[in-house]
Amino acid sequence: MPGLVPSVEVVRTDITALAVDAIVNAANSSLLGGGGVDGAIHRAAGPELLAACRRVGRCHTGQAVLTPGFRLKARFVIHAVGPVWNGGGSGERELLRRTYLSALGVARTEPEIRSIAFPAISTGAYGFPREEAARIALEVLRDHAREFDRIVAAVFTEADLALYRDTLAALP
Repeated sequence: MPGLVPSVEVVRTDITALAVDAIVNAANSSLLGGGGVDGAIHRAAGPELLAACRRVGRCHTGQAVLTPGFRLKARFVIHAVGPVWNGGGSGERELLRRTYLSALGVARTEPEIRSIAFPAISTGAYGFPREEAARIALEVLRDHAREFDRIVAAVFTEADLALYRDTLAALP
């Protein structure tokens, strides 16, 4: 439709159940699974994902790598390593921004990825303040929405759904 501005879709869902080309995993640097969304993605994808991650090796904070999705509806998983929050004085905001940009960059290298879903990276065990993380994520995703057919911010709680919707509406 002419004049339609691409946007980010915000949904409350289990990211492992989304029918998109790629889902982003809020991974740790070992890529070997963990808690939260990382553990859920590894469980849903099956043991083949762990084997693929072992072949890849480590991934540094602010970077992302691609693996197949195996048993997921998504054909690919983009493992993105966000920063641990240390009070904000250690470049955490820029590292989180770089994490989202890196995941989008990895997605652009695979022509079959036209739709992509992101969790709230670094907001669980890594302790990034949810409001700041939402603003950073949504700014980056909104700025790159034209590059994909669909970008989803997949949140897990009603509180995060409200936060993301309000944040997206308030972006300049």
